[in-house]
Amino acid sequence: MNAPDVVQGLGSIVLAAGCSRRLGTSKQLLELGGEPLVRRAARVAVEAGLWPVVVVVGDRAEEVRAALAGLPVVTVANAVVLQGLSGSIRVGLERLAECAPGARGVVMLACDQPAVQASHLRALAAAQRDPAALVASSYGGALGVPTLVPAALFSELRALTGEGGCGDLLVRHAARVVPVPLPGGDLDVDTPEDWARAKRLDG
Repeated sequence: MNAPDVVQGLGSIVLAAGCSRRLGTSKQLLELGGEPLVRRAARVAVEAGLWPVVVVVGDRAEEVRAALAGLPVVTVANAVVLQGLSGSIRVGLERLAECAPGARGVVMLACDQPAVQASHLRALAAAQRDPAALVASSYGGALGVPTLVPAALFSELRALTGEGGCGDLLVRHAARVVPVPLPGGDLDVDTPEDWARAKRLDG
């Protein structure tokens, strides 16, 4: 997908650098319906019309890149994975700015939420009637990723530290958050029990 195909002016960052300590194996490469979770997340971002789709890799980076083969995405490595999620967000934003310096916002995705579909990402984009609004997925009585962050808040994303992610921004700017329901969004694959549940739902 090239820049002229963009209709929303929104990029995407897929966070896929973690070491999956609680799961005991690389969640990025687990296959659901014959498709690795990282490829699934990147594919739905592409299908939603987001550009560029930047995938941040770290743990088992070359295998994760291989799992993305054939998709019109770009990858960037987070060399400091152990410093937390914020480092992945920063390198992802840097790569996004190189590809699309005029992006009006970014949709932040985790690679481990099997309920996310392209239709939900398009719904996030459609819900941003105010260009300054944050648009967050709502599930389980909370707000979280995928989250659409407007360009005006990129500097705050870059300033996050440690494990700070979009949740910090959603708390800080609660008055400007637009929620979009995501059925099943509370399932993210962090533990063996989560993975068993994901496989049951997929089957």
